[in-house]
Amino acid sequence: MSKEIPGRTALRKWRASRPRNYYLADANFMEAVALLADQRECARLSSILEAFGGTVAEEIEPLVDEYERLEHLPRLRRWSEIGERTEDVVFHPAYHEAGRKIWASGILACAAEPGHALEQAGLFYLLTQLGEAGHACPIACTSGMIRALQRHGADDLRRRYLPPLVNPDYDAADRASQFLTEVQGGSDVGANLVEAVRDGDVWRVSGEKWFCSVADADQFLVTARVEGAGPGTRGLGTFLIPRRLEDGSLNGFSLRRLKIKLGTRAMASGEIDFDRAEAYPIGRPDEGFKIAVGVVLNTSRWLNAVGSTGIMRRCCVEAFSYARAREAFGRPIVEFPAVRETLATMKAEQAAALSSTFFLTTLVDRIELEQADEHERKVYRWLVNTNKYITSVAASDVTRQAVEVLGGNGTIEDFSPLPRLLRDNVVFESWEGTHNVLVAQVLRDSAKLGLLSNVHDAIRTWIDHLADERLAEDAGIVANALTDLGDRAARSVTQADYGAVHFRRQLTALARVFQAARLLVEADEEAKRGIETPKRDIAAFFIRRHLAGGYRPEDDPEFAARIDRIVESERW
Repeated sequence: MSKEIPGRTALRKWRASRPRNYYLADANFMEAVALLADQRECARLSSILEAFGGTVAEEIEPLVDEYERLEHLPRLRRWSEIGERTEDVVFHPAYHEAGRKIWASGILACAAEPGHALEQAGLFYLLTQLGEAGHACPIACTSGMIRALQRHGADDLRRRYLPPLVNPDYDAADRASQFLTEVQGGSDVGANLVEAVRDGDVWRVSGEKWFCSVADADQFLVTARVEGAGPGTRGLGTFLIPRRLEDGSLNGFSLRRLKIKLGTRAMASGEIDFDRAEAYPIGRPDEGFKIAVGVVLNTSRWLNAVGSTGIMRRCCVEAFSYARAREAFGRPIVEFPAVRETLATMKAEQAAALSSTFFLTTLVDRIELEQADEHERKVYRWLVNTNKYITSVAASDVTRQAVEVLGGNGTIEDFSPLPRLLRDNVVFESWEGTHNVLVAQVLRDSAKLGLLSNVHDAIRTWIDHLADERLAEDAGIVANALTDLGDRAARSVTQADYGAVHFRRQLTALARVFQAARLLVEADEEAKRGIETPKRDIAAFFIRRHLAGGYRPEDDPEFAARIDRIVESERW
């Protein structure tokens, strides 16, 4: 009999320590739900999220591990066994089994009525602790179609196409996709050439779409240049194209191929040609671009940030549990100061992302319930783009840090989910606008709508109304950072050449100020309720790392102790 190897015993201990419920293992997220929802709604949401947190960990994750294997990825089958053209995308059976469990959670059914953004985001956050998992992108795209139809669809269009989108029965439900990108027009959507021509009571769409995620969808949301319209984005309409016509035949499209991607591989992305496909306008054809961006892309940008935050949380789970189980030089590696600082950094970045993203989620709810005032709408307009940018960047950093904690083991595909999480988040970084595109959008919006003054006012109000005196020093650092940014950011908004060079750095700093202020608000609220959490330490660590000019950890007598408190607070 071979002798047990201590290192393998430690690995067995690590795997056994993984949470069996991703909601109950996340004290900070549970506190966020309690902070953002009233008492009755909190009880309802907690019950839903607890149930799904267990389902994700115990039932869905093994399925994802199976269909994410290279040999089980989706494949294109263009013809049936008897020679009929089908343009089908074939998935491993485990993919559909996971879909049934995900849809049954109500993650799309809850979008049927406004006011359930917190519920949907909470479910999405738990799901994306498995990465994109082949279903996160379809959920985001379907959510965008739901909102587009609810806000802008004609009555008959809503009656026909909305019910299957919100059906919690996966096998009976429709999934939606959104096709904007063309070969010559990625972020430059105004260069798009796909054309829509009026044909009696319907429209006909023809042309090539280059990057078509959820290529297997039942409903395609497509931008197309309206016949006779001018150039640029003003000439684009937004259309719903059903995959099949009422008689079951394909609706004027063909799939060229499925793309071989770095990440999000279990979700089928392809290249699609439309040839007089029957299409229905969503809203007026001359407002199509506004609908595509203001409703559809903004929904995806919001949920993209939720997904990056979920990825960060899973990275923390993997890294913290591994560091406690893995031993080197006679002791667990969690005891080494350098490892502890890495873990504290990961936890602080994840907490900041959770804070800004779920604050954004409350704005989504208020806007959809028509409760938001003009100030809140402007903060939302700034945050939905800024937050997608800052959280996706942070998530890739946090994922790489988690890989570092696991060392070589962190690079092995079947050892942990970290390689998949890293690959998926690299794709998340590019979805719905690269970083530079989003920064440019925020700069244009700020110049046109004066958004920065609203953001500054919101941050100033939060830090001026903190009640816990222990937060005063940190609030002062945040206030100074905000003041320091003011004139420089204002110059970027008013001077285009200056802003083109400098605004990305300024926006990054302002996003950090925003996140820091939200962390302080949460710490203050928790203190008012007499709840002991590491939030004050997390805020202090985050603020000193990003905002304190001239800060040197060597001169901070609390630096090591603060890290210790942050690390030791992570238990499940």
